[in-house]
Amino acid sequence: MKIIGPFIAVCVLACIAWLGTGPLSLYTLFGIIIPYLAFAAFIVGFIIRIVNWGRSAVPFRIPTTAGQEKSLPWIKQNKLDNPSSKAGVFGRMALEVLLFRSLFRNASTEKTEDGIAIGSAKWLWLGALIFHWSMLIIVLRHFRLFLDPIPAWISALEGIDGMFQIGLPVIYLTDLGIVAGLTFLFLRRVVVPRIRYISQAIDYFPLFLLLGIACAGIIMRYFTKVDMSAVKELCLGLVSFQPVANVTEPIFYVHVFLVCCLLVYFPWSKLMHAGGVFFSPTRNMANNSRAVRHVNPWNYEVKKHTYEEYENENWEKMKALGLPLDFEHVKEEEPPAEAEGAKADAAEGANAGAAEGAAAEAATTQDSEG
Repeated sequence: MKIIGPFIAVCVLACIAWLGTGPLSLYTLFGIIIPYLAFAAFIVGFIIRIVNWGRSAVPFRIPTTAGQEKSLPWIKQNKLDNPSSKAGVFGRMALEVLLFRSLFRNASTEKTEDGIAIGSAKWLWLGALIFHWSMLIIVLRHFRLFLDPIPAWISALEGIDGMFQIGLPVIYLTDLGIVAGLTFLFLRRVVVPRIRYISQAIDYFPLFLLLGIACAGIIMRYFTKVDMSAVKELCLGLVSFQPVANVTEPIFYVHVFLVCCLLVYFPWSKLMHAGGVFFSPTRNMANNSRAVRHVNPWNYEVKKHTYEEYENENWEKMKALGLPLDFEHVKEEEPPAEAEGAKADAAEGANAGAAEGAAAEAATTQDSEG
């Protein structure tokens, strides 16, 4: 059900767009209103996720280290796997984002009769690389629909993408690449037992959604012809906020509606790793703990009770138990009880004598006055 459910959901979304623009002719709804709402939801959701990640405190230096750290001058440092400067971090992030370097170095572990075998896992890296680069180039190629005149770099990109021209219209390599990459990622989740065991519906839904978008675009380009002048007029109108929904082919609106669903779903799904990779503290930090002292910003002043104070309070008990003492302590001797009594009597007698003397002096003064 975790595979059938997402597949049925994508088919239902495609049918909604087909019925809405076929029998019902709701071109304005599916061509103008929904794209605006989807794009706004994508921007707001993306900003919310980025702000939440940016506000998350990272009190410790926790970069993933897979090489020699910078230490003594005669020890060679691995500047990409264990960067100690911003330049090293930039190089590491660039290789990670553009070439999936950590995935390229990934290894697979399998149990055999002789023990455990560790081998290469380059197929996953290749499939992911083909899909992501095909997706990026396709998105960049679609900018030609929203720009007039078309920039030269987009025309050059289209020329490179369609360099192996086979008939008309030109078959783009990225159209084949994105379908091949998505198919590989889907089959990997179905065929490999351990991957199939941990895969859930939320893992299959984006694969089917992206496959639906790609297939609808391929059908629209190579099989069901669409009026591209009307499509470009609609796209330019969306950008200039003067849209006119004059496209009548339902397959176009199926393609657009699935893209809108992807935009709404993107910020709250695992696909958000496209933005989250830049906020990963294991990747975007320099490992310079030996050169720079990093203080935890969450530290606050606390009431301290030193060991010396503790020993001063409990040294007698510790001495009785035979525990070692780090400081010297002198027990204050209490005065004997008789001496205390004598001192008290002397004090009381002194007070009584002083009172009698004062009374005698007062009587003498009164007689002299009389």
